[in-house]
Amino acid sequence: MCRHLLCATIVAAMLTACHRTSPSRPSLPRPTVTVTSAQADTLAHRQKFIGILQSNYDAVIQPRINGFLASTNYDSGMPVRRGQVLFTIDPTPQSTQLLSARAQLQSAEAKAIEALNNYRRAQPLAKIDAISLSQLDQYTAQYKAARAAVELARQAHRRATTEMGYTIISSPIDGIIAQSAVNVGDYIGPGTQFGVLTTISNIDTMSVQVAIPMSEYLSAQGREDDIYDNQHFLSDITLQTADGEIYPYKGIYDFTQKDIDSSTGTLIIVVKFPNPQKVLKPGQFARIKADMGRPRRYITLPQRCVSQQQDINTVWVMTPDSVVRQRMVTLGDTYHNRWCITHGVEAGECVVEAGRQRLHDGEKVNPVKSL
Repeated sequence: MCRHLLCATIVAAMLTACHRTSPSRPSLPRPTVTVTSAQADTLAHRQKFIGILQSNYDAVIQPRINGFLASTNYDSGMPVRRGQVLFTIDPTPQSTQLLSARAQLQSAEAKAIEALNNYRRAQPLAKIDAISLSQLDQYTAQYKAARAAVELARQAHRRATTEMGYTIISSPIDGIIAQSAVNVGDYIGPGTQFGVLTTISNIDTMSVQVAIPMSEYLSAQGREDDIYDNQHFLSDITLQTADGEIYPYKGIYDFTQKDIDSSTGTLIIVVKFPNPQKVLKPGQFARIKADMGRPRRYITLPQRCVSQQQDINTVWVMTPDSVVRQRMVTLGDTYHNRWCITHGVEAGECVVEAGRQRLHDGEKVNPVKSL
């Protein structure tokens, strides 16, 4: 009995000694994090589009008369000015027709003068019954016929003069001229294989077609708005050039195509961009951004609040008692340096902006407000 009591006393003493010599483990400090409040903002719906730049309009150069091409006076792919001579057609046949028409006009005018003189002489003679009324009628008819012949000859002369002018083909607009398949000596004109000589593209203004899915268009337009009134549907239209720079001139709404593209179910809106320095060319790939429809209400957060990994977007939300919870969010567009949150965070909630790398769900933190 004494032996058991002695052993119990020794064990108790050892435990007391161990308790005295082992220091207590200190508790870890709370992690310090920077938090910010989710803000509710009314922002325009910024959308991206892809398109191909086109010239404002193209002028098709066609000869109006048939003939052999005598010369070309331009460089393919280079700018041309309105009124600049592009092609000349051998004018020999037209020159001959013009000379013939001029001679016929002069002959008709001479005959008209003779008929007029005979008519004037016959009038007083008829009054004194020196000639019969039937003879006066003949002189009158001859005079009217001579005047009609003059008009016909004058019209033929005008037509020959006009066709003579058609031997010189000038540019109707300022623009960039395309390459032509016609060569000097080719027989050109209506009904030949060279009924079209070339085209000239006006690039003072460039246009691009913006394709918008109808479901997205209706959502942005609003049911109470006129579906045909798209003057203000797209705003703040910008173009990104091939080098990644933003084109300095803003886009302008032009028109909306009448029909919906049945193969893609999209509405086509055409916008145009001024091109005074001629840096944009037809066929150029275009990245367009524009505010679409009415402004919408979004919850916004600084971009560094959001963690993105394998298409999963998360944020750390802090409760009023300084406990952090990880939450999945749905992202919208970016607005400057902020994300638009469409689902997952409410306005006014505190979200961790910095110091979230080693956080654990349900952990208490020491919050510091973001400046």
